[in-house]
Amino acid sequence: MKLPVLEDLPSTDGKRVLVRCDFNVPMSGGRITDDLRIRLPIETITWLLDRGAAKVTACSHLGRPKGRPDPRYSMAPVRIRLMELLEAAGADAGRVELLENLRFDPGEEKGSPGTVERLIADQDLYVDDAFGAAHRIHASIVGPPQRLPSAAGRVLAREVEVLDTLLEGPRRPFVAVIGGSKVSDKLGVIEALLSKVDTLIVGGGMCFTFLAAQGRQVGASLLEADQVEACGRLLEASTPILVPEDLTVLSPDGSFGADATSSGEVRQVGADVPAGWLGLDIGPGTAARFSDVIADAATVLWNGPMGVFEDPRFAAGTRAVAEAMASSRGFTVVGGGDSGAALSAFGLADRVDHVSTGGGASLEYLEQGDLPGLRALRDSRQ
Repeated sequence: MKLPVLEDLPSTDGKRVLVRCDFNVPMSGGRITDDLRIRLPIETITWLLDRGAAKVTACSHLGRPKGRPDPRYSMAPVRIRLMELLEAAGADAGRVELLENLRFDPGEEKGSPGTVERLIADQDLYVDDAFGAAHRIHASIVGPPQRLPSAAGRVLAREVEVLDTLLEGPRRPFVAVIGGSKVSDKLGVIEALLSKVDTLIVGGGMCFTFLAAQGRQVGASLLEADQVEACGRLLEASTPILVPEDLTVLSPDGSFGADATSSGEVRQVGADVPAGWLGLDIGPGTAARFSDVIADAATVLWNGPMGVFEDPRFAAGTRAVAEAMASSRGFTVVGGGDSGAALSAFGLADRVDHVSTGGGASLEYLEQGDLPGLRALRDSRQ
């Protein structure tokens, strides 16, 4: 299932190239707080410019404007930063254009043929460098390859190469660390990983449904009662699943979050949460145990925090996993999203082998082995 890459394109000399990027960067007060997703596609854009492209038209979504113009999701800050980065790279930024937010057009998420026609008008070639959107059947993802010679950009091709390594030939032992809120969001990928990994570690809010399946008390912690039976079946699989043996919990009168007004008593308990209390992080013993397993692994995939790391009182478990990933001598992959944000917050992003730009896309690829955007490129007109 080889993807066409930049070198497979027809000559780019004098051509106009539409490049789908993933510039869905985090924003606060109209300012970009992390420009990684803008920095990564610079390699693809400069490759096209260096090979004579007359014009590169970049396009992306930003946030969820719900199909209509919304100044909160304007691409203006992204445009400024993109031009700065191109100039710093010595590229001719004058040959690069950035379209306004694709999701201002309701036809983008609907995959409208009219939207596709507007995007490809006057374009000669198409490059998809938006792995984070490759699991979407959106106009800018699956439409252009039906009409234009197309290829994967450097970001997308690298993502697929890394994930294929995990699926097809990981060095062993292979350990997956899965966190986040809901089991239902990741049940499919957990089932898929159990046939591939040597050990699966579960933390975050989803761990309480696994603990309930073991007959543990979870207090007022996040629980998906309709998934308890499914978790019980997973725990019976031949691949060992490690769940927390101790927890960090918050009293019933407490509140939590990133702000300084968070209140309540924080306590360490075993694997049973007292009635009314809320489990918000793995405990120190569990953090040490998980870290030891990561240290012994030859390949590690981490997707999802171990607790509410935005609140410093419940960040220790996620920090321990992040530090174990950073110290690992194995091949380390972080599946983007909240775990990638945590890694950046702890200043450790440059100490792992690969940080994915697409959390949801990464999980779907690991579960299904393919994505709509990748199929579109493979079937593209060359």
